[in-house]
Amino acid sequence: MAKMNIQISNKIRQLRFNRGEMTQQELAKKVGASRQTINNVESGKYCPSLELAFLIAEALDSSIEDVFAHEKDEVEK
Repeated sequence: MAKMNIQISNKIRQLRFNRGEMTQQELAKKVGASRQTINNVESGKYCPSLELAFLIAEALDSSIEDVFAHEKDEVEK
């Protein structure tokens, strides 16, 4: 049976700069998270909860689809 490997990518950094160079700290404050959490999500080290993903998208005046994308790979087990 093959296992699905899903990779999440995001455009948080690009969208922050499109919004007047919003800092990670400013975004973190808007969504109620730490700057480190935003940094880890932005760099792909941490996959946000669905709630946090929606809050980030809202803070960036974007849809969740505009902020986050995913790719699926089948991995043989």
